[in-house]
Amino acid sequence: MANSKLTTFLIIIIFFYFTVPSTAKSSSLVQQIKQQNQQQDKEPFVGVNIGTDVSNLLSATDLVSFLQVQKISHIRLYDANPDMLKALAKTKIRVIISVPNNQLLAIGSSNSTAASWVGRNVVAYYPETLITDIAVGDEVLTTVPSSAPLLLPAIQSLYSALVAANLHTQIKVSTPHAASIILDTFPPSQAFFNQSLTSVMVPLLQFLSRTGSPLMMNLYPYYVFMENKGVVPLDNSLFKPLTPSKEMVDPNTLLHYTNVLDAMIDAAYVSMKNLNVTDVVVLVTESGWPSKGDSKEPYATIDNADTYNSNLIKHVFDRSGTPLHPEITSSVYLYELFNEDLRSPPVSEANWGLFYSNSTPVYLLHVSGIGTFLANDTTNQTYCIAVDGVDSKTLQAALDWACGPGRANCSEIQPGENCYQPNNVKNHASYAFDSYYQKEGKASGSCDFKGVAMITTTDPSHGSCVFPGSKKVINKTRTAVNSTEASGAAERLKFNTFHNNQISATTIAFCILLIIPFVTTR
Repeated sequence: MANSKLTTFLIIIIFFYFTVPSTAKSSSLVQQIKQQNQQQDKEPFVGVNIGTDVSNLLSATDLVSFLQVQKISHIRLYDANPDMLKALAKTKIRVIISVPNNQLLAIGSSNSTAASWVGRNVVAYYPETLITDIAVGDEVLTTVPSSAPLLLPAIQSLYSALVAANLHTQIKVSTPHAASIILDTFPPSQAFFNQSLTSVMVPLLQFLSRTGSPLMMNLYPYYVFMENKGVVPLDNSLFKPLTPSKEMVDPNTLLHYTNVLDAMIDAAYVSMKNLNVTDVVVLVTESGWPSKGDSKEPYATIDNADTYNSNLIKHVFDRSGTPLHPEITSSVYLYELFNEDLRSPPVSEANWGLFYSNSTPVYLLHVSGIGTFLANDTTNQTYCIAVDGVDSKTLQAALDWACGPGRANCSEIQPGENCYQPNNVKNHASYAFDSYYQKEGKASGSCDFKGVAMITTTDPSHGSCVFPGSKKVINKTRTAVNSTEASGAAERLKFNTFHNNQISATTIAFCILLIIPFVTTR
């Protein structure tokens, strides 16, 4: 009798699965996506801005594929491009869409226009496309001050449209500000919003507080440094490690600042507090460093851009917050993905990108060990070598450590072996450094050796000397790797099949036929 009941129960479950309305299953999926979004967005992240003043810009489909290869999970668009929103569907890439400044008048003047905009650009794509925020305008208060009276009405109208669509808890509405809306930014404890903007900022901040939306800020230590050379050290602007004597100290709070960006973020928090708002989080919608400039911009270099963005990424993933708010780490959107080569002078305007328009990296970010974010070495092959110009005594000490306590495999640099020649400390150190780096799985800090090593994408192998990280070495284990990948692919297939609830009736019927004999014989 019990066996019969169990068999009947199994059949009921299968019947229920195929007779539940598809809308109910869809609703369940939406709820699941919402919960996942809310959980994941609690963690600080690094995203990228995607400007479009790029010659030969990738098609939307190719661009989204490129983002996936680079492990980029958050992006900001300066519009609501339908091709991009369609291509982003089911990719798990989270996107901020924007209302361009020239659309503020229409949306700020008409609730129906705002509702139509939300229906066309949000409801039509969500939740398949994971829209997280709507950025209303860009630096409106400083670039088009005549539109300032329309800013809050536009934001409120869009929010009301989201409420009507029951999306107001999943999608936030805010507006990105230029750093110049805050005056006296250092020391941060003395910062305040430009008082001429108070009539806009007070109700805007109250709206952000009421709706749980972020204060969006475009923050560029590069410009702070350029405008205050001789006062703000370059190392502080680039997140470089500082001795205590070089740290900036706020005389009112005695807090120590090791980088300019933290000071700018805390200046925003102090400015909000001065207007009695203490529960709004700062979201850095733009930050970066140009890799090339004209004669008036000597600090716009590849090395400085690499250093700034690499250290910024590490800083966010360290989750150390700011001196004033160590419990809050602001997420940051890098400016930007591609060099916008169609931008007008100065030269730096066209050189903020991580990649050229042909998708090759402008430079290799030094972010190993912080996860899979931004694998902008498109070959996914990196090596660790000795830095040029280091004295031989310092290199020898690092080499001795790598081959000794570091337990790197240094057999190939012994006399008579393949990598002994050329017989010099730099060559031997590079091999030992790469051996240690590869052995440690390219982990964060494994290619440093007190500053005498660097990561490169150029294979340092030469002649019969094959470095540990070389593809030539990897090819020897290709068979084993392929078998592992096949197993992994099978696991992914199983996961995706069940995760998407795409189980065929034939499969389920077959499972019942397998189960029933065991049930009825017990």
